[in-house]
Amino acid sequence: MALQPSLRPLIIAGRHDAPHTLDIFLDYVCPYSAKLSLAIDSVLKPLLDAGGKYDGKVKAIMRLQVQPWHGSSMFTHEAALAVARVAPEQFWKFSLALFKSQTDFFDIPASTMTPLQIREKLVELAQQFIGPDKASDMKELLKLKSTPNGGIAVTDDLKYTIKFSRQNGVHVSPTVLWDGLIAGEISSSWGEKEWTEFLTSKVAV
Repeated sequence: MALQPSLRPLIIAGRHDAPHTLDIFLDYVCPYSAKLSLAIDSVLKPLLDAGGKYDGKVKAIMRLQVQPWHGSSMFTHEAALAVARVAPEQFWKFSLALFKSQTDFFDIPASTMTPLQIREKLVELAQQFIGPDKASDMKELLKLKSTPNGGIAVTDDLKYTIKFSRQNGVHVSPTVLWDGLIAGEISSSWGEKEWTEFLTSKVAV
């Protein structure tokens, strides 16, 4: 599937030119997405990255799936896009940390924070991976523009991810596409056995 150049860090496993593609739509404040993120890290990445069985054959792209019924979803995805800009090599590590800390951004905990406070908390989380200098750069990207309704520096990237989901009819997370088609059998509860069987049956190169 297509991916605009500024979002190259969203290729979280495998080589960018691998012929097969897993598009994995995840929301940072979705518990099922968090569950699947652990399988991505422990099962898929070792299979797809350098030296893995499917190295050069399959790549996995994390598609940011903003679900507006989770009030802080947009802010978490903005933060991830900012990290992808300032420290692309840390995008997946930050994503994992955000999934592990997602309860901090659930509806009730986030209800007592302003948008600015939520963004500040996200920068604090990122700093342990990207360092203070890049955290400062990240903070700048998350600042509101001078126009009253102009968004922030990564708003265009956020719009791209949302439009991509909408045009492909993706409504909830997690949703996984194999070579552009929804693979409805894939579950957040899958472990090594299920992923290995799936890839064995699908990879044709």
